[in-house]
Amino acid sequence: MTGLDFKHTKQQKSEISFTHQQKKSWTNILQTYTKWRTLRMLGLGFSAGLPLLLIFGTLSFWLREAGINRTTIGFLSWIGLMYGFKWVWAPLVDRLPIPFLSRKIGRRKSWLLLAQGLVILGLIGMSQADPAQNLSILVWSALLVAFGSATQDIALDAFRIESASAEEQGALAAAYQTGYRLAMIWAGAGALWLAARAQGETVGYDLNAWHIAYGWMAASMLPGILIVLISKEKTPLTATGARRNLAVWLREAFLQPFVDFISRYGWYAILILSLIAVYRISDVVMGIMANPFYVDMGYTKDEVAATSKVFGVIMTLVGAFIGGGLTIRFGILRILMLGAFLSALSNLLFAWLATAGHDLYGLIFVISADNLSSGIASAAFIAYISSLTNIQYSATQYALFSSMMLIVPKWLAGFSGMYVDHFGYQHFFIFTAVIGMPVFVLIYLVEKFAPTISAEETS
Repeated sequence: MTGLDFKHTKQQKSEISFTHQQKKSWTNILQTYTKWRTLRMLGLGFSAGLPLLLIFGTLSFWLREAGINRTTIGFLSWIGLMYGFKWVWAPLVDRLPIPFLSRKIGRRKSWLLLAQGLVILGLIGMSQADPAQNLSILVWSALLVAFGSATQDIALDAFRIESASAEEQGALAAAYQTGYRLAMIWAGAGALWLAARAQGETVGYDLNAWHIAYGWMAASMLPGILIVLISKEKTPLTATGARRNLAVWLREAFLQPFVDFISRYGWYAILILSLIAVYRISDVVMGIMANPFYVDMGYTKDEVAATSKVFGVIMTLVGAFIGGGLTIRFGILRILMLGAFLSALSNLLFAWLATAGHDLYGLIFVISADNLSSGIASAAFIAYISSLTNIQYSATQYALFSSMMLIVPKWLAGFSGMYVDHFGYQHFFIFTAVIGMPVFVLIYLVEKFAPTISAEETS
């Protein structure tokens, strides 16, 4: 099969070959993980990953305990479509400086701080809401968290891409994904553990316990703010000053990033965008019903938290490290294929768990396998979409790719509660594995018809 080689602009003189990359020794790979620009992605990845489960998985556990029905929980997952449309305001984050603040600390850092502040405000709002009495307050607060989180993702993805050469993006993606997954474990298992500790001996649903847990989650955003403040921002390659006129600015900020992508890839862009749109569909559609499943199967907050905290952390670290290393050594598309296979397999394990009753050892095994597969798949996928961007439009183009990853899966996930109500959990988990099958075909086609993008075409 033909390799896919990218030669970016003069500012990003690098070449990525997805299938014929020059192999590096494991010693060189390990040295890449010890660099500051890689290590700081652990903390920034944590800041990026923290909000997600707090408006999805953990929130669905809270809502199910509060007596909210599964159909409503499924529809509320559409809050996540905010991530799917972040490309709409990504050009503003990519090009528009924040008055005064951007001049003092840098454009990427100023947007990161603004976004992190919005996330904290939204989490504080959620920590004061009562879903059983006034669900709308919780929903509006969650929407603020989603908007702030999506904006943070836009700025952070650009910051990451601009921080290192293309060949190091696999390591940065692995570090970012490790921090991201650790944050998801803290926002999932950690929040459940905090709620269980706050609840004490109280039996059943305890609203105050959830308020305390979400208050701690808001405080957990503070380390990310500190990392942003002490980090240095690389001077942007594209000027951000005043434009000659509004029409020119709009064209350069909104239109040119999309024109650039289409002009570089032509018809092949359809294959790329199709793969991006469905690669994580199995995980995303399944994920919204995972916590309601735990509640309905009789698992306590402590059991789910302890399992995720111990085995989830270990397998997340292993999966992200393996995924990043294998991507550097064997090429991105091969590891994308491996990640897609493991993700579908882990969903089938959930289908098995649905027949096992309250089986704590089965829960440990399934959560471990799910975290391992997700770590591998996510590290490869982040490296893949990072390699597609032109560094001149990194924030906008990466936002487009990561948004497309979510639009179809999040929309479909909204009907997950209705599906479970009609067909049951086992059938649902099998369905989520089956809908991931087209991914294998798309990876094969992306590999088979991969063009070579020359420097002239991207300059």
